[in-house]
Amino acid sequence: MKFSGFHHIGLAVADVEKSHAFYTGLGGVETFNFPMSGSGKFIYLIDMGGNAVVELIPKLDANSQQQTEPRWMHIALNTDDCKGAYELALKLGAKEKIAPQEVMLGTMKVCNAFVYGPDGEDVEFFTVL
Repeated sequence: MKFSGFHHIGLAVADVEKSHAFYTGLGGVETFNFPMSGSGKFIYLIDMGGNAVVELIPKLDANSQQQTEPRWMHIALNTDDCKGAYELALKLGAKEKIAPQEVMLGTMKVCNAFVYGPDGEDVEFFTVL
C-alpha cells in the first residue's frame, strides 16, 4: 500500500456559496462537485494548488448527524489501497467509523473508509477508482 499525500481536507461551512466564492477568489479552482445525499445541497472540491484541496461541506441543521460548528471535518489521505489502509489503521488502534465502501460521488467512483484516530479525529482513506 502506498500513500501519496492528502486527497482533501473537509470543512463544514455555514454558507457554501460564500465559502466557494472565497476560496475560488483566493485563486482556487473548483475541480469537482456532487450532491449531498438527500439535502438538495452540493459539496465542492476546490484545488488550492500544490495538492491542497479543500472540500466545502454545507452544514445541516441541529437534527442531522452532520457537524454544525464550523470546523475542519476530516483529513482524507490519498492511497492506492483504501481497504489495506483501513485495516492497518485498526491494527494501530484506530476505532472504526465507516468500513471501506465503493461509492459514486457524482461521476467520480471511489473507495473510501473512515476511522477515528488516536485523539478522536476523523481520518478518511480515499482511492479514486
